[in-house]
Amino acid sequence: MAVLTILSRIKGMIGEARFGVLMEFLRFGVVGTIGFVVDTAVLYAGLALGLGLYGGRAVSYLVAATTTWALNRLWTFRGRGDGPVHQQWALFLLVNLIGFAMNYGTYAALIIFVPLVAAHPVLGVAAGAIAGMFGNFVLSRQLVFRARGT
Repeated sequence: MAVLTILSRIKGMIGEARFGVLMEFLRFGVVGTIGFVVDTAVLYAGLALGLGLYGGRAVSYLVAATTTWALNRLWTFRGRGDGPVHQQWALFLLVNLIGFAMNYGTYAALIIFVPLVAAHPVLGVAAGAIAGMFGNFVLSRQLVFRARGT
């Protein structure tokens, strides 16, 4: 009940349209958290299979990006976006290359320059996820899951 009261107050302060964007961003964040867990689990599986810190991360990113695309399609931006599913997935991966560059660049820089992160790659995954999150939200909302007819 208290959460609903807080959300109602926020909605009153910022207006209906901004509140809708805020709620999308919060759902995007939840999906991103799930993606982070998938990313980390696949990275550690890749490390166990001998893929190394960089190869394992490339595989883990692709699996996590596919997971977040599916969840964003089903929940965050439900009913938005045009075209066949495979094209939307490809567009999601394409436009999120900017976020990927920020994500992977942050991860790689920390692995190289911070021994603690090299010893505990999950820290680099977390820092990378945060670095790429904001760009990914804007690009996903405006290009991949744009409102129909815009």
